[in-house]
Amino acid sequence: MTQTTTLPPTSARLSSSTSPSSSTGPSVLSTLGLFTVLLGAALPIIDFFIVNVALPTIDHELAAGPALLELVVAGYGLSYAVLLVLGGRLGDMFGRRRLFLWGMAAFGLTSLACGLAPDAWTLVGARVTQGAASALMLPQVLATIQASTAGPRRAKAMGLYGAMAGLAMVAGQILGGLLVAADLAGTGWRSIFLVNVPVVIVGLLLAARSVPETRSEKPAPVDVPGTLLLALSLLTLLAPLTEGRASLWPLWTWLSLAAFPFVALAFFLVERRADRAGRTPLVPPSLFAVESLRRGLPPIVPFSISFGGFMFVIAVALQQGLGMGAVAAGLALVPMAVAFFGASLAGPKLIGRYGGRIAVAGALIQAGGLVLLILAVRRDWPELGFAGLLPGLLIAGLGQGLQLPVLFRIVLSEVPADRAGVGSGVMVTAQQSSLALGVATLGTLFLALTPALGMGDALAVTLLVQLGVVALTGLLNLRLPRTVS
Repeated sequence: MTQTTTLPPTSARLSSSTSPSSSTGPSVLSTLGLFTVLLGAALPIIDFFIVNVALPTIDHELAAGPALLELVVAGYGLSYAVLLVLGGRLGDMFGRRRLFLWGMAAFGLTSLACGLAPDAWTLVGARVTQGAASALMLPQVLATIQASTAGPRRAKAMGLYGAMAGLAMVAGQILGGLLVAADLAGTGWRSIFLVNVPVVIVGLLLAARSVPETRSEKPAPVDVPGTLLLALSLLTLLAPLTEGRASLWPLWTWLSLAAFPFVALAFFLVERRADRAGRTPLVPPSLFAVESLRRGLPPIVPFSISFGGFMFVIAVALQQGLGMGAVAAGLALVPMAVAFFGASLAGPKLIGRYGGRIAVAGALIQAGGLVLLILAVRRDWPELGFAGLLPGLLIAGLGQGLQLPVLFRIVLSEVPADRAGVGSGVMVTAQQSSLALGVATLGTLFLALTPALGMGDALAVTLLVQLGVVALTGLLNLRLPRTVS
């Protein structure tokens, strides 16, 4: 197995002659460095969800219409998902710290472009490029953690990453509601993007000082055919599902969906041929020989489908169905965020004692929370308020928090350090694609049922479907290892 070269930041290299600890062995990710990379990872996750509560305001100001509003969400998610594995490979080649800095700087610039967009199409274009910047930045976070930590410190860092990821998903909609309502300096919805700029500046300053440079000692060249086929596979699946309902399912959507299995098969065959020939494909099929990845990756797909769909549907239901404002709709999710974060912090200790079984328990708890939400919707709609939502959201958040950090840790626990970039890229691609798929499928189901059933019954049916997806997650969690290193 090749070794990963780990280089300290510039300031550390300059002082290596006077610091014995910096001249021997790989650099260790400091507490400040870990905070910095987690900050960088939170930004793209928050920005996937932050627009949900701002869509009505964007529509009103830019006269976007349903199709373009879908693209504001989907354009970001598509470019983000399509380029994640490539971003991980580039980090292995050119240095993960370098790509993290480039990605963060690009994220700040594209956020500024989103905040200043004069019309809906400009906003869509800026969101697509913002997603591409996210794909450069995010894979470097997990790869850096894998390459510059070990043992209990790595376990703690992975637990914090999982806690941050889940919290960021919920906090995105809470923060979006607060910023839209605050109307900072008359910026309205634009503040949800402009707020990223000062955060990025701080992040760049911290990263330059505290994040160690790591890269693969024998980086593989970019797999151009694999990259193009993966991009085409994701586009043929996600583009028609996200745009189909808003554009009344034109012919291209059905042709695209029909092409998806053939393109996906071509991607697999090309990657397998390259792997067997001794080359390094974009997603090496041999990577799935790693047992932790093979067992831990499948549950992430249904978990993320249910999470992404739920967050989109609940934002629409609370604002349009119950008449809540952006702030109230965001604050209604605070119990879920608090429960998720608390469960995530307990995760490292629990996984050490119970292994993958803790994720099975988490799925059962999440299912219980969804049942409570369904009963509350059936009983109280359209008078459902914060008190009625509280028990279901609290318990669902607790169950989610017992799953996601555990799954992240298991997936990457046995991936070799020299494949940290591609391993993290594959995992985050699966998660991100599934989040977008959840918005497309559960969101489309909810919006399609609403005219015939009314929003309350449509929400109850959608939550029942989500309950089935959670049950699938729980079944897949049964395959997780009983002990986790």
